[in-house]
Amino acid sequence: MSYEKPRVRPKRTCIEIEEARAWVGFYRRVSSDPAVATEVMAQLEAVPEMKRAHLALYLCCKESLRTHKATQARNKRIGQFVRWLAHGLVIVPAQAMHRAFHQGRDIAVECLPMIDTKAGKEPGVPQVRRLRQEAEFAQAQASFDAQAGAPSSEPTSTPAVDKASPQPKAAPTAA
Repeated sequence: MSYEKPRVRPKRTCIEIEEARAWVGFYRRVSSDPAVATEVMAQLEAVPEMKRAHLALYLCCKESLRTHKATQARNKRIGQFVRWLAHGLVIVPAQAMHRAFHQGRDIAVECLPMIDTKAGKEPGVPQVRRLRQEAEFAQAQASFDAQAGAPSSEPTSTPAVDKASPQPKAAPTAA
């Protein structure tokens, strides 16, 4: 048995106990929340005595902010890579296909034969001549010319046109 008196710890008040719990909570939260770490660090830097008393908390805040900054930089690099990859795999081929189709269309139009209307090389001219020689179309043309020559307010129906064969060889007309 020792004759020395045991060291007596001073009794802490409820406020001091809660204050200690709050500091412990800050130690836990600063590692996961950079906003809390920034705020705690600003408070500790404002009062140098508190910074000395809670140096470990201050260092935890610095480490948390450094880790957060590194994570943000990594995420930015990953985002740039994904954008670059998507551009290379989606955008560039789509633009190349668009250019190829655009140039292909121009080439196809240039390959079409030129129709010289002044020289009479219209492809429908021989068909029209052939149809004019047939009796059925010749009668229809004559009746049309007669109607066009005589100005009247109401159109007249010609019997030759009405009594045409059941399957006329007429070319399709434009409406």
